[in-house]
Amino acid sequence: MITFSRMRKNLITIKTCKKLMDTDSLKLSEKCILSRCKDGPLITDNMAGELMCGSCGVVLSEKMEDYVQEYRTFTKEDYMQQTRTGMKSTLTIHDMGLATKIGSKNKDVSGKRLSSKMNFAFNRLRVWDARSKMYSRERSMQNAFTLLDGMAAKLGLPEFVSEKAAYFYRKIKSKNPRTGKFTESLIAAALYAACRSTNTPRTLNDIAQAANVKKKRLQKSYRDIVKRLGLNIEQYDPIEFVSRISSEVSASEKTRRYAVKILIKARKTRILTGKHPMGMAAAALYFSGIHNNEDISQEKISGVSGVTTVTIRHGYQTLVKGIGISPLESLTK
Repeated sequence: MITFSRMRKNLITIKTCKKLMDTDSLKLSEKCILSRCKDGPLITDNMAGELMCGSCGVVLSEKMEDYVQEYRTFTKEDYMQQTRTGMKSTLTIHDMGLATKIGSKNKDVSGKRLSSKMNFAFNRLRVWDARSKMYSRERSMQNAFTLLDGMAAKLGLPEFVSEKAAYFYRKIKSKNPRTGKFTESLIAAALYAACRSTNTPRTLNDIAQAANVKKKRLQKSYRDIVKRLGLNIEQYDPIEFVSRISSEVSASEKTRRYAVKILIKARKTRILTGKHPMGMAAAALYFSGIHNNEDISQEKISGVSGVTTVTIRHGYQTLVKGIGISPLESLTK
């Protein structure tokens, strides 16, 4: 016979289990913690929305929310037709994806088509609805983020870099809204700052070419962003550019790996501080090509890296003096 005290103890234990279930820390590998059950695995019933002990059968949680997508889609068009929610909120859209608009389907709530008179009226309402939302500041934001999408697509940048660039652009616009004349260079500088802050290797020449702006104008806008926002951005790691240059000049994997070893040794001696990352990567690859008897000229490396042959030679001499070996010697000496 079960006493009242024991029933009360079991009831308290079940309440404790339910409190634990409300947290996100519960994993499928955890066991039921009831006093009478120590080894029962947890079983999830997706149809009933319940989580129960596989040994004693006690329901630990019920009416659980199901976050699984209830339909299958294979194309973007299918997703847009079946989804019941809007797009996610993002900083890369001028209204952050939170705007509302009149739908394009000319049907009423019962699915019947509207009359020609009502169709004309709704078309006019759509036009004025769109015009009423586009102030001068919103129009400037829309143009800037359209340029940002194009640059990110050209450079093959991930979404989080674009989000970071949009964040920097919004911050600089809030501090100095009168920057409409230099929208192209400002959004390009924000993208370069985002690449630097997320350690995504893209050079000033890459950004300037993608944005179709002059490099000097881009540099000035970048310095302005760093100064106004108080950013503390670290220098690029030259190792990040070795794979890019080696693939462009068709260098062997052995040469690429040896160039990486050279830069790692040079980093330990702290001779890379303050040096041009792309220039040091090009110099290390040239150093490695000589070591492995591979025909990689300075002009060829200069053409794909965007640095001059003088910079490559200076970087080469810095590496020779810094790590204390010549290309004909082994790195382990």
